[in-house]
Amino acid sequence: MASVLIAGGRVLDPASGLDRAADVAVKDGKIAAIGPGLARPGVDRVINAEGCLVTPGLIDPHVHLREPGQEHKETIASGARAAVAGGFTTVCCMPNTSPALDTPELVRFVLGRGEQSAARVFPVAAISKQRRGNELAEISLMARAGAVGFSDDGDCVASAGLMARALAVVKPTGLAIMQHAQDPTLTKGASMHAGEIALKLGLGGWPRVAEEVIVERDIRLNRGIGCRYHVQHISSGETVAILRRARAEGQPVSGEASPHHLLLTHEACIGADGLGYNTMAKVNPPVRETSDMKALREGIADGTITVLATDHAPHTDSEKALPFEEAPFGLVGLETALALYIEALVSSGVIGWMKLVQLMTVGPAKLCGLDRMGLGRLEVGGPGDVTVIDPEVKWTIGQKDLVGASNNTPFLGRKVKGRAIATVVGGEVKWEGGR
Repeated sequence: MASVLIAGGRVLDPASGLDRAADVAVKDGKIAAIGPGLARPGVDRVINAEGCLVTPGLIDPHVHLREPGQEHKETIASGARAAVAGGFTTVCCMPNTSPALDTPELVRFVLGRGEQSAARVFPVAAISKQRRGNELAEISLMARAGAVGFSDDGDCVASAGLMARALAVVKPTGLAIMQHAQDPTLTKGASMHAGEIALKLGLGGWPRVAEEVIVERDIRLNRGIGCRYHVQHISSGETVAILRRARAEGQPVSGEASPHHLLLTHEACIGADGLGYNTMAKVNPPVRETSDMKALREGIADGTITVLATDHAPHTDSEKALPFEEAPFGLVGLETALALYIEALVSSGVIGWMKLVQLMTVGPAKLCGLDRMGLGRLEVGGPGDVTVIDPEVKWTIGQKDLVGASNNTPFLGRKVKGRAIATVVGGEVKWEGGR
């Protein structure tokens, strides 16, 4: 295996608090040394990181890779290529595939495919059989097979009884339940945020309370159980407040924010000409209002939200060309997330670089138990997963930047700053470019 020297960068490792100018040497798939002026003789490849940030490999704990069953939208291999192009060395894929990831065999299938891909890929397994919310899946067996968490993402575990049983069964595994918080009885026929834009467009409205009541219910159910509980893709400001109170009480709860909920409001659902509809901004849960966006940013700043996750959800052009009510929810995010997080959080002054890297490494690693593998940090002897970020490079998001199988995003044409210019996974340079 080739040796790599990442030279002349600013090394940021939130797990240890390291923030200094240094080189990082990677050899035999591991971090061999971190320090200034490391020797170059015998090194197979040198990456010039002058003016760049050198961080642990970024981790996305919430992506949809569509395999098995929907390979026309994305495959594990194509999704992994998109990941490394965006600076992510590890992704955790959701179970809403066809069939759902609800057996140990399918968990092992994903792990096997991941071993052949550009990024590390770990499966989040289904909570319920076929994700139908009626009967628990084989929780313990899937945990032993290598699942890194449990979710019925794409659908909520709507039954309080089933959720209580799931919390009790998942707790001994040490893994987290990741809830897609959406009361289906409150969102039937809804396709965007319930507000003045939905009324203007004549579309069914999706109220904030559909998210909030599920989170409040689950936290109450978990008080006597103590399972690790995580709220996916938070969209409502009140959900942030609910989590803040629960964390203050010492409950083992966490939450995540996605780029689109930090940058877009429901106005994005209006067509570019001010008329018609923009299905690229149709996401689940929906983008909401400025007050929600502000609350999410505040939750990130004060530590209520500990994870950033893209909710990368590929769809074909023909699907997104359907009428708004019929078009699928979701957008792709792996290639563009880093620049969008920089815009929403660092350039705006909400947080600094160290905190941003923490939310994209330490937080996701802890959520999915990947910290036990040494992922999410830079330390000598640890995995050789490194991301090199140029914080100043300016670029415009275009089709050519989307290397996955789909390109459904409302951010095409957006001018942004900062991107990954090299991604090293297990000591191998999987991506280099963008400068």
